Amino acid sequence: MAIFNNVIEILQLLDKSNCKKCGEKTCMAFAGAVLKGKKKLADCPAVDRDTVQLYEDVDEQRPSREDELQEAIVAIQKVIKKLDFPEVAKRVQGSWSDEKLTIKIMGKNLSFDADGKLFTDLHVNSWVLISSFNYVVNCKGVPVSGKWTPFRELPNGKDWQRFFSHQCEKPLKKIIDEQTDLLEDIVTLFSGQQFPHEYQSDIAVLLSPFPLVPMLICYWKPEDGMGSSMSLFFDETAEDNLSIEGLYMLGTGIVQMFKKLALQHGSVAHTN
Repeated sequence: MAIFNNVIEILQLLDKSNCKKCGEKTCMAFAGAVLKGKKKLADCPAVDRDTVQLYEDVDEQRPSREDELQEAIVAIQKVIKKLDFPEVAKRVQGSWSDEKLTIKIMGKNLSFDADGKLFTDLHVNSWVLISSFNYVVNCKGVPVSGKWTPFRELPNGKDWQRFFSHQCEKPLKKIIDEQTDLLEDIVTLFSGQQFPHEYQSDIAVLLSPFPLVPMLICYWKPEDGMGSSMSLFFDETAEDNLSIEGLYMLGTGIVQMFKKLALQHGSVAHTN
C-alpha cells in the first residue's frame, strides 16, 4: 500500500473533476480519505491502473511539497477562470474593479484576475493561496454568527483534527510559548483585535483571514505549576464559507507566516 505524506501529494494524481464516482463530494475530500486510509487510490476511476500500480508497488522519488502545492494551484486556477466574478465579489464580501476580484486577507488586499493571476503586497505562501482560492470558489456568503467553536467541533472537524493539531495548533502554541509578545506584532501587522479575558484567557486575539472566516486565538500563560495552553476557535459558520480542507490549509499557512515573523522578531529582540 502506498504511503502518502499529505493531501496535496494525492490530489496531484487526480483529475480534479469532482465527479463523485468515488463516493466523495470532491477530489480534495477523496484525497483526504486516501490519506487517512478510508479510501484507496484505485477507488478513483480517473486514475489509470499504471499509476495505481506504481504507487502501490514502487517507493519512488516524490516531488517536493512546494512543487505539489504549485501543481494544486495550477489546477484550482482552471476552476477560477469559469467563475462569474461580479457575483462572486458579492458572495465573498469582496469587490470587483478593473477586471480584478479583491478580497481582504489578514487585513491586506489580495486580488485575482479572470485567469487566476495573483496581485498582492502581502507575502502569502502556497498554503494560504490555495485556501484563498478555496474561499473564492466555495464561500456561500453565510453571515458570521459570532458563536465560536474549536476546529474539532466543526461539522467535519473531527476527521481532520489530527492533521490540524499537528500542522497548526501545536506549532502555533510553541511559537507563542517562546515569544508571547509576538501576538502584539500579529495584531498590528494583520489588522487584528485584542479581546481582553475572552474565555478567561490571558491573551485573546481576533484575526480575519477572510471577510467571512474569522479566527480567535486564546492563550493562557503558565501559572501555579500548570503549563501554558492555547486554543483556536472559528465561527460556527466557518465550513459554510470555507471547506474543512480549506480551513486546514489556512491554519497551516498562517502558522508558516507566523514562524517567519517569529524568526524576524527573535532577531530584533536579540539585537536590542
